[in-house]
Amino acid sequence: MKNIKKLNKMNKLILLLFTLYAMNGFSQTKTFDIVTYAPPIGWKSEQTENAILYSKIEGDKWAQIIIYKNVSTKGSINADFDSEWKLLVADAYKTSALPEKTAPETADGWEVMSGSGLWQYNASNVATILTTFSGYNACVSIACNTTAQRFIEDYQTLIGTITLYDRKWGTANNNLQNKTIQISTSVNGGFNFNTTTFDDGWVSTIENDWVEVKKGNIKVLLHYPKDGTIFPAEPDVLTKTAWNILVAPRYSNLSNFKTSYVEDFNRPYFATGYATENKNGKAVFIVLFRRSGGWIEFVSTDNIDFTSEFGFNPQSVRWGSISEYMGGWVVDLSNGSTVKAESAVFDKTEKMTAYNKFAVAASDLDNTGKWSDHYSSNTFYTNIYTGLSAGMSTYTSSQLFNFGGGQAYSWQLVAANSYGGNANFAQAKGAGIFSIPNNWQIAFSDIEGKPKTYDAYFTAVKNGRVLWLNDAQFPGSGIFTGFTKE
Repeated sequence: MKNIKKLNKMNKLILLLFTLYAMNGFSQTKTFDIVTYAPPIGWKSEQTENAILYSKIEGDKWAQIIIYKNVSTKGSINADFDSEWKLLVADAYKTSALPEKTAPETADGWEVMSGSGLWQYNASNVATILTTFSGYNACVSIACNTTAQRFIEDYQTLIGTITLYDRKWGTANNNLQNKTIQISTSVNGGFNFNTTTFDDGWVSTIENDWVEVKKGNIKVLLHYPKDGTIFPAEPDVLTKTAWNILVAPRYSNLSNFKTSYVEDFNRPYFATGYATENKNGKAVFIVLFRRSGGWIEFVSTDNIDFTSEFGFNPQSVRWGSISEYMGGWVVDLSNGSTVKAESAVFDKTEKMTAYNKFAVAASDLDNTGKWSDHYSSNTFYTNIYTGLSAGMSTYTSSQLFNFGGGQAYSWQLVAANSYGGNANFAQAKGAGIFSIPNNWQIAFSDIEGKPKTYDAYFTAVKNGRVLWLNDAQFPGSGIFTGFTKE
């Protein structure tokens, strides 16, 4: 790709560099609608019902980055891009100039197209870049308006952090801060530990369709991912659909049913209501909740018990006012006060996913064969002057543990990086005997030529487990790597 020092003409197609990461999540990211991304540092943000806008002004130069809420696809990337350009650029800024477009690219099931054009504002040229993603029955666009090239780097950086909801996201992995854990043994499904008692009183038990977490009068069901419960839709439609699939079949006599949400970077969804449990005829209060991970169902005697435990009244989420001068999304706390419905208010409910955590025994892994982790990313390049494709680079890596009998194992890491027809490969190996120093660690006799101990635990999924490992001596960011059985 040609090395560009400066932009000579504003009507040339501007470099677009984007990467779609095939991974579960990112640190320091935000979510708006179906887009998860890292916001630009030092930019002012403003959110409306249909978009979130970032802006920056330096002297007489300025720029905007706008992430729009997804809409239904028109059926193809070309139709989606043309429709989005007309609505978001041509009509919005009163320009009839046709955009210079890139050829469509495909990554992780999404088709992507970008285009750029010029329009006038206060006698100055404004360049607009529009990037449109089309897939999974949805279309979502991100635009950049700028009067100077120097702001493009932040736009490129944001585009490079984007991941889109693709019907494959699972429950986010959270590291439980409370480390003192007692274990109850229950042999089920070939694994030794199916119940965990945490020192804060919560007890987790693996069930067929969820992990049940219980303390006192409150029961929490961490639902396993299920088809048809997460998809691009209006909050009310999405929440009611999930309720009908995950909750409704087990209850009757539903009353005071309500759905609500908070328009935020990481939007929380709620459905609440009173009902009767079919299995025992008990009257209960139910809250169905989701934010960045999977659906969580809370079952308590009444709303008072839930509010006391989690600190807020889920039936009070609404658009309202805090004072004479302040309004927005609000919620009532357990102490009776009304506050802004900020993300931290709902953190305790989402962190219940961290209780999907179970100990590891040697027999859980011995002679079980291959457990693997895969990671990949694609980076596409477009020439700033011609608009033609300048190639694509791909990075992939895989780790594999092969557990044999007698606690023997082999380990392999393979990585590849390719660009312009050239590929570089690297690999590392190890083999030996593994042991279990305690039920939350695994020690391997040889990883890259030396012994290594990992902090370890299982999370439950439908009909199986995910093994999570992180270097015990050098934990780094504390993010565990998940391995699934092949």
